[in-house]
Amino acid sequence: MYIEKIDSPADLKKLSGKELDTLSNELRQTLLKKLSEHGGHIGPNLGMVEASVALHYVFNSPIDKIVFDVSHQSYVHKMLTGRKDAFIYPEKYDEVSGYSEPNESEHDFFVIGHTSTSVSLATGLAKARDLKGDKENIIAVIGDGSLSGGEAYEGLNNAAELGSNIIIVVNDNQMSIAENHGGLYKNLQLLRKTRGEAERNFFKTFGLDYLYVNDGNDVHALIDAFNKVKNINHPIVVHINTVKGKGYRFAEENKEMFHAGGPFDLATGKMNYNFYDDKSYMGLTANYLLDKMKEDKTVVTITSGVPLFNSERRKLAGRQYIDVGIAEEHAVAMSSAIAANGCKPVYGVMSTFIQRTYDQLSQDLCINNNPALILVFMASVTSMNDVTHLGVFDIPLLGNIPNMVYLAPTSKEEYFAMAEWGIKQTSHPVAIRIPTNGVISTGEIFNEDFGQLNRYKITKKGSKVAILGLGSFYQLGESVVEKLKNDANIDATLINPRYITGVDTAVLEDLKKDHELVVTLEDGVLNGGFGEKIARFYGPTTMKVLNFGIKKKFIDRYSVDDVLKENHLTAPQIVDDIFKIL
Repeated sequence: MYIEKIDSPADLKKLSGKELDTLSNELRQTLLKKLSEHGGHIGPNLGMVEASVALHYVFNSPIDKIVFDVSHQSYVHKMLTGRKDAFIYPEKYDEVSGYSEPNESEHDFFVIGHTSTSVSLATGLAKARDLKGDKENIIAVIGDGSLSGGEAYEGLNNAAELGSNIIIVVNDNQMSIAENHGGLYKNLQLLRKTRGEAERNFFKTFGLDYLYVNDGNDVHALIDAFNKVKNINHPIVVHINTVKGKGYRFAEENKEMFHAGGPFDLATGKMNYNFYDDKSYMGLTANYLLDKMKEDKTVVTITSGVPLFNSERRKLAGRQYIDVGIAEEHAVAMSSAIAANGCKPVYGVMSTFIQRTYDQLSQDLCINNNPALILVFMASVTSMNDVTHLGVFDIPLLGNIPNMVYLAPTSKEEYFAMAEWGIKQTSHPVAIRIPTNGVISTGEIFNEDFGQLNRYKITKKGSKVAILGLGSFYQLGESVVEKLKNDANIDATLINPRYITGVDTAVLEDLKKDHELVVTLEDGVLNGGFGEKIARFYGPTTMKVLNFGIKKKFIDRYSVDDVLKENHLTAPQIVDDIFKIL
C-alpha cells in the first residue's frame, strides 16, 4: 500500500499520476474503515480526499501554510502529514483530534472547530508574511457551508485588498450539515452550471481573482489548478466542485445523515444512532414545535446550519421553519425582530455555538427586551468533548445579560411547561437549557406561570444542609441528599432552582433559620456561574456555601468520569466535602 509509505508531504511528491489515484483510493478506504468503527466527520472528509492530496502535492507545507475551515475536513491532511497511524490502527484512533491541532503537527496552525474563520486567519498569516518580507503561499480552505457565516464575508472583504499572495480554496459540496441556504449559494449554483463563466460572480464582486475546477474530485485537475495559482502575487479564489461523501454510496445518497456521527455498518450504511430519535429531546422538541406551528401560524422555528428538524419535518413545517445557514448572530437578531413584529420565534442552537452570538444577545435581543425563545441543546460536560465544542460556558454567557430569563428544567414535563410559557409570554427574552442526562419523565403536572420570576422550588424540606441542584444536576442533588441521610442521618433540603438568571431571596433568607450550609451543583464552569450568585448573596452572613461545577479551563477529548471526579462532582465526593465543612 502507498499510504503506509507516506510519512510527510515529501513522500507524496515522489508518486506518479497513476500512483496518486491509487493512493486516493487507499486514503478513502482507510477513512471509511476508521469512521465506520470509531465515528467522526464522514461526508466532509470523503469529499476532500483528492483536494488534500493535490494541495500537498503542489504546495510545500509547512512552509506554505494551509488553514482548514471547518477543520473537521482535515482528516486526509493529517494522514499525509505524519499522522496516518491514527487512521490505520484501531489502538491509535484516539491519538489525533478531529480538528486541526498545532500540538500534533507543525503542519497545523490553529485549533479550529467552529466555522467561517479560515479566510480571516489566512489573511492574518499573509499580512504577517508580507511584513516580514517572506514569500510562502498562504492557503485558506473553506467549505461545508462555512461561507454562510458572517466572518467569512468579513475575511473575503479584507483579503481582496491585501494585494499579495493568498489562495482561497472554496470546497463547494452544495451542503452544510443539511442543504445550504441563502442567496450566495444560488450564485455558486450558477457558477457550477456555467463552469465558472457566469458574468455574475460573487467572488469577483469583491475584487478577487477567480479560477473554477469543475471536477473537484479529480486529483489531476486539482494539481493543474493549484500549480496555476502557486506563488501568485494577488488574492485568488479557487472554486472546486466536489461531492460530499464521495466514493461511499450511502454517504452520497444521504449527505445529511452522513455528515458526522458515531459508528455505522460499512456494508449496509446503517447508523448506530438517530440524532432525531422521537425519544430524545431533539425529536420530542421537533414534534412539539410542529404541533405549535399547526396551532399558531405566527410560531416560527429558526436554526443555524445544525438542523433542529429532519428533512421530513422541514417539509411539514414549510415557511415556518428557517435555516439561516451557519449564521448564529443573524439568527438571534432575526429572532428579536420577528418577536418585535408580533410573531413567536423559537431559535434552537447548541451550547457551543451560542458563544458566537454574545453581542446580538445583548444588543439586538435583550436591550430591546423582545420575547424570543432560545432552546439551548447539548449544554453539559457530558455532551461533546472536543476542546472546540465544549458545552459548559453558556451559563456565564446567558446568565448575566440583563432582561434575559434563563431556565433550567429537570424533567421532560418541566421542560415543555417552560417552553409553553416561553412561547406565549410577551415580557422577556427567554432561554431554556435543555437537560442532557436523558429524558426523565416524572408525570408531574405544571400549571405555573414562570413569569413570576426567580421562584425556586423546594422539593424536599429538611434542615442543616440545603442542596440546590440546577437543571441536569438536579438528579445528582437527589443522590447527595440520599447519601447524606444514609451516611450521617442528615435530613437535607433539596431545591430545584429553575432560574439560572435570578436569586430567590425569600427562599435563601428562609434557609438561614435552620441551615448551616448551602451547596450548589451546576453543569458548567463555576466562574461567573449560578453558584457564584448564591455565594455572593450569603457573603455578608455566617452561612457557609459550597459551589460545585467545572473548573475554568479548556479540556479536550476527555473522559466524562475523569472530569467529574477531578471536579468533585460525584455524590460520594460531594458528601465528603460537606462533612469537612460541617
